[in-house]
Amino acid sequence: MTNLQDTVTLNNGVKMPGFGLGVYKASMEETVHSVKTALQHGYRHIDTASYYQNEEGVGKAIKESGIPREEIFVTSKVWNEQQGYENTLKAFDESLQKLDLDYLDLYLVHWPVSGKYKDTWRALEKLYTDGKVRAIGVSNFQAYHLEDLLKDAKVKPVINQVEYHPHLTQLEVKEFCEKEDIQLEAWSPLKKGRLLDVPLLVQLAEKYGKTPAQIILRWDVQNNVITIPKSVKEERIVENADIFDFALTDEEMQQINDLNMDDRSGPNPDDF
Repeated sequence: MTNLQDTVTLNNGVKMPGFGLGVYKASMEETVHSVKTALQHGYRHIDTASYYQNEEGVGKAIKESGIPREEIFVTSKVWNEQQGYENTLKAFDESLQKLDLDYLDLYLVHWPVSGKYKDTWRALEKLYTDGKVRAIGVSNFQAYHLEDLLKDAKVKPVINQVEYHPHLTQLEVKEFCEKEDIQLEAWSPLKKGRLLDVPLLVQLAEKYGKTPAQIILRWDVQNNVITIPKSVKEERIVENADIFDFALTDEEMQQINDLNMDDRSGPNPDDF
């Protein structure tokens, strides 16, 4: 990636911007403001979910931005209590209505709910073959969840969106996804701000005249991981995307990889 609007080609040929804005835990008002701000500053990828309860805000911001719908890549997700075949179809229609859109670019299974995620996936396959969504994927799936899903899937997931940051490099999941041509995407790439005083990241930030957050986001991009940092502040939204004018060396990339502690800031998919 050389700029904010560069895309990654998914395994079904759809092009997805490699950098976007997440809106987890943003209020409706914050969502409208942050999405409009991001779009004004060149973002073209917005990630929401029914669980976030702010899909209406995303839709409102897109309408008010004046940017053509087809230029914006919108992701939403089906929540755990909505899973199962019929429930998922209903949940999708509700999300589309709240977003006030005619289609979604990407729809994800939010978590691998035991005993339900295969039926949920069948519903996503129907939405995909019916042309209501351009691409379908999963979120928070471990390698064994994906292996299980692929046994019966008629359509391969294009994305696995997981918690991913220097303290949680998800090597097994990353390698499995690379082998299967499933694109990895990072949520909570900054570990909720808990990595900003890590000495190595501070040193690299000083070297490149960047912030520790920008070093982490650059590391994501160079690891070929799509990333969606969340912010509701204009200066931070702009700053997060200002990572395309420098590159970390192979040695620095490895040093950041070596910070891994298998330490999560969110739930573990094995026992969620």
